[in-house]
Amino acid sequence: MAAVEEALQEPGVPRALLAGSRTALLYATASAYGAANRAFIEGTESTTLHFPYTAPSAVPAEVAIEFGITGPYAIFLGGAPAALSALWYAATLLASSACDRALVLAVETFDECADLYARGRWLVGRPLVEAAACALLEPGTGALSYAEQRSRRPAGPAATGIERRLGEAFACTPLVELGVARAAGTAPLDVRLTGVWRGSEAVLRWVEM
Repeated sequence: MAAVEEALQEPGVPRALLAGSRTALLYATASAYGAANRAFIEGTESTTLHFPYTAPSAVPAEVAIEFGITGPYAIFLGGAPAALSALWYAATLLASSACDRALVLAVETFDECADLYARGRWLVGRPLVEAAACALLEPGTGALSYAEQRSRRPAGPAATGIERRLGEAFACTPLVELGVARAAGTAPLDVRLTGVWRGSEAVLRWVEM
């Protein structure tokens, strides 16, 4: 919720803008439902409270209810490539006039499963950072390209750019990188985002015109 509220602090973006069927919600995560799944599986008492949150759809559902979003909706699971896929899908929805704006949201949580991640720490190679990030996209002028391929570099040791400063935030990383590029104020904006997840690499480039 806080990430979306922060986006609404931008000038000209009132809360009411998100409500209705003309706002799309695209959600990406690799870990946000892990804690609820663990609590449900390992719980010794009634787990009725945890069960609804074992589904990846729990977080975006709460966001949709809170802000009244009833437009196109999709969930992307995985690391950084999932967020890049969400950005690409958001762009296709905007280009086809399926929506007037698209909210791309990513959430990653690790603390409740820290011991599990510690056992597989060699798979990541960087400190895990809990994060929530979002981008509100609207139609504009520019060129966007997207490609996926088998990765020849490992997911962990080959960290570059924002990952070295941020740590590993999985699906949140591309959105943070996009925000940093936008805040830099370079015009025209030319951003190349990459992400690796389980042997797959995605590359998205956005050139503002």
